[in-house]
Amino acid sequence: MLNALKKIWQFAGNERTNINKSIAAGFVFAIFHMFQVGAIYLVVTALAEQRASLDTAWQTLACLTISILGRTAANYFSQLQQTHAGYFMVADKRISIGNRLKTVPMGYFNDNRLGEITGVATSVLEEVETTAPMVLVGILGGFINAMVFLCMIFFFDVRVGILAAAGTVIYLFVSSAMEKKSASYAAKRQESAARMVGAILEYVQGMSVVKSFNLSGRGDKRLAEALEENRRSNLNIERLFTPYVMAQGLTLQVSGVVLMGAAVLFWMNGSMPLADALMTVIISFMVFAQIETAGSGMAILRIVSSGINRANEMDTLPQMDEKGRAVEPGDHEIVFDHVNFSYGEKQILHDISLRIPDRTTTAVVGPSGSGKTTICSLIARFWDVGSGSVSIGGTDVRDYTLESLMDQVAMVFQRVYLFADTIENNIKFGCPGATRQQVMEAAKKACCDDFIEALPDGYDTVIGEGGASLSGGEKQRISIARAILKDAPIIIFDEATANVDPENEDRLQKAVEALTRNKTIIMIAHRLKTVRNADQLLVLDQGRIVQQGRHQDLIREEGIYADFVVGRERAVSWRM
Repeated sequence: MLNALKKIWQFAGNERTNINKSIAAGFVFAIFHMFQVGAIYLVVTALAEQRASLDTAWQTLACLTISILGRTAANYFSQLQQTHAGYFMVADKRISIGNRLKTVPMGYFNDNRLGEITGVATSVLEEVETTAPMVLVGILGGFINAMVFLCMIFFFDVRVGILAAAGTVIYLFVSSAMEKKSASYAAKRQESAARMVGAILEYVQGMSVVKSFNLSGRGDKRLAEALEENRRSNLNIERLFTPYVMAQGLTLQVSGVVLMGAAVLFWMNGSMPLADALMTVIISFMVFAQIETAGSGMAILRIVSSGINRANEMDTLPQMDEKGRAVEPGDHEIVFDHVNFSYGEKQILHDISLRIPDRTTTAVVGPSGSGKTTICSLIARFWDVGSGSVSIGGTDVRDYTLESLMDQVAMVFQRVYLFADTIENNIKFGCPGATRQQVMEAAKKACCDDFIEALPDGYDTVIGEGGASLSGGEKQRISIARAILKDAPIIIFDEATANVDPENEDRLQKAVEALTRNKTIIMIAHRLKTVRNADQLLVLDQGRIVQQGRHQDLIREEGIYADFVVGRERAVSWRM
């Protein structure tokens, strides 16, 4: 139990101060609770000694008023601190996970781990947020209050105090056994919760496929299994807790009966005054109520501990080396020096050496799977090379800090992702400090100000997640506006115009021209008009550069590029 409490304490991080305040408020709560006991003692003593009067009533009312007001204020303050601690300790962890994900190799996300990470960041941490401070403060606060009442019982009669302490020890023994027994079940429960979130996420993202193939009820086997596993793990842990919870309740009930019986017995044999006997009976209910509060926290302590373990596993995600320095290169020449790269056991690039001069345009073409996107991703250091090096301005990209490297590069992807936010904030994503005027200027250069102004709220229009409410061309132009606003010296186009509708193609081409002036450009493209004017062409096949040069030179050579051009020209000449 102590290790689990220590784990919560360590996880709290900067919120330990608020947890300390909440525990202190719990101690103050116990002090004001004593005023309630004092009020009861005044009444019981006065009645037992047959000297009750109006003064007794006023004294009792005063004690009760102080008790109620003090406990209300202490409880209010304690709850505020718990809520603050729970929210921000989890918020800090989510931010930590997000920052770590920035340095995780992109290949890590290709192994079906996105759902698991999402599950940890949502359901697992949500449970930690709502229960961790409550458990820590509840257990410690419950024991503090219980110890106060135990001391009061000892004050009235040492013999009864020993019996109360014995009942407490038995209760703690049962609770400790339950907490240890739940270790394996709690871990499985957290794992099943994370897998369930992952399966739901995958199912929702693939809903278009499910509908198009009419797979509802048949294509969701993985989701059904995940839900069943989560149901089973929750039932297993409840079955585990049930006998222990019954044993806890029985222990407290039997201990309460023993205390009451002892108090009556001691009064009957004349060894305890009637007032003390009555107070012993009353306080026995209070002390065991506080112990029960602490015990209920112990029941879910292992679950909280397991959730924290799951969250802390995110700290072990593989990271690319982050020992770089802030670099501001004098130029932006890109050099690949004998680069080899593999996805797991599959080698993708074989001994790639190339030079992309500063402020030139390089087009990369080749069959699907030849390594085009991989070359672009290595420049932005989405992955690290297996051997060799990639440098920008004479400095290996691994020697840059992530922030300084990303300052040099802007990427326009084929599949544009827009966030469920305003148009303005989506454009500002590459430069959060930009003004509205700067956003509008970038939008005009990207030729998207016209359709933005036509939207209901203009730049303040909130678009759906992923940009679902916009066309492909509109999303591409917003993506280009985002890159224009960032104004990075290196621009990478990953087939950015591959799926654009014809009516938007000319406007998108103007947007690209506005973006690429005086930049170092690397573009993956399949359109002849895009590649024929490039300063150099790289033709890839099976992870190797098989041709390199300008369009007018490569078109005269036999090989992949000439075949590519002929095939494209035939496709363009087709008519219906």
